[in-house]
Amino acid sequence: MNETQHVTVEEEQNIIDNTRKQVTHIFQVNFFAMCLLNTFPWDLLDRELKSAKTSDVILEILDKTCLNAVCRENPPSLKYRRLFLRELIKRHERLEAEPLDALYEALGEVMCAQERDTCYKTYLLPTGDAVSLAENVAVISEGTTGLVTWDAALYMAEWALENNHIFKNKTVLELGSGVGLTGIVVCRSLSPTKYIFSDCHPTVLQRLRDNVTNCLTNHHCNSVPVCVEQQDWQNVTDEQLQRIQADTIIAADVVYDPDIISCLVKLLARVFDMFQESHPDVYIASTVRNPQTYDCFKTELEKAGLKHDIIKDAVTQVFPYNRVSTIEMIKIRA
Repeated sequence: MNETQHVTVEEEQNIIDNTRKQVTHIFQVNFFAMCLLNTFPWDLLDRELKSAKTSDVILEILDKTCLNAVCRENPPSLKYRRLFLRELIKRHERLEAEPLDALYEALGEVMCAQERDTCYKTYLLPTGDAVSLAENVAVISEGTTGLVTWDAALYMAEWALENNHIFKNKTVLELGSGVGLTGIVVCRSLSPTKYIFSDCHPTVLQRLRDNVTNCLTNHHCNSVPVCVEQQDWQNVTDEQLQRIQADTIIAADVVYDPDIISCLVKLLARVFDMFQESHPDVYIASTVRNPQTYDCFKTELEKAGLKHDIIKDAVTQVFPYNRVSTIEMIKIRA
């Protein structure tokens, strides 16, 4: 009987420990990706605080977020860290426990610092490897939306992780790479032969180059040859396309403006026309914000003699973002 009771107590402790690990891990993942604070599992934290009757879990979360080495090197925005720490303090104060010096010291540090235009979002790969991307604090900056990571790029990266065969030992061209999330994940995880990032906006290109340098060129685990090219879809030459000889072409969140849709479709039509015998696999992921704009894209594909298949396979969510929005992945073919 005593042995049974002992096992039960041990099992209960394991459940408590696993719950705490789960809570601290979710907080860490959400914090580094700068998820909205209302999406954090605050109710789980409150339950953990009440059941444990100590502040240990708060200190663990602090250690995995604001005091973590990743945060020191590649920090989320100051405003975000301030709001996060204030919420942690509010939750801790409900315990009516002794104040935690570490919490207030961390808040004091960010209150005295000055906000920059650039912050970092860090995404944890299934291997535990971290990808830290410099992004702009503002969603729209310098006349472009390309200085932040969009949901379709996260979705395409997750889809790529489950479709290794499309990227492994292949030359990959990405159109409209933005800050580079999808390509960096592919290069770090899927061993393409070569990866070509591309975009057209000068500021986006500089940010893209910086992220590729930090996450790939200077990263000890990466051996994939990569390059960043300026590509205006209207002005891409046949020589460029022949030189690249892409096996796979991908793009994420590029179908948002009716003015650029025709340029994209004309470029894809040229690719299929040039490489009729061994045309590349072409995949595009889109967040369908405006159904009319997205329908316009599909209509333009049809006019250009291009067909598309909707990829309906379930994709395991790896990164923290809102999947309530409709994200559609299509494969384009001649």
